[in-house]
Amino acid sequence: MPQKLSSSPAQMVAGGCHCRAVRFTVALEAPEIIECNCSICTMKGFAHLIVSSSALTIQQGGDALSEYRFNTHTARHTFCRFCGVQPFYVPRSHPDGYSVNANCLDDRALVESMPRTTFDGRNWEAHINEIR
Repeated sequence: MPQKLSSSPAQMVAGGCHCRAVRFTVALEAPEIIECNCSICTMKGFAHLIVSSSALTIQQGGDALSEYRFNTHTARHTFCRFCGVQPFYVPRSHPDGYSVNANCLDDRALVESMPRTTFDGRNWEAHINEIR
């Protein structure tokens, strides 16, 4: 049976990129995956878990991260320069936090048990307050 998260206290979960150069831990409290249909999220298959900046700790590989910015140049899309996977980034919607890619968490059963919601990122300005 899939593991369920309790609403409190936060559960520490580990994750990282494909080649394991980048490793992190994140404190999750009642997580909900946001599935965005914008161009970059659709192409990457990013499954968002929005967390505060204090909830994410880079354990190793900070120096392996490269950055990509586009459009408004607000979002800081970080990815592993070795394998190209994006385990987390600083999103335009939450510039003081992180969006963690649920697909990069080690505990697959936990990820499968998380509720999901959709976000119309193609029409970002009209819908952003739905996830803020």
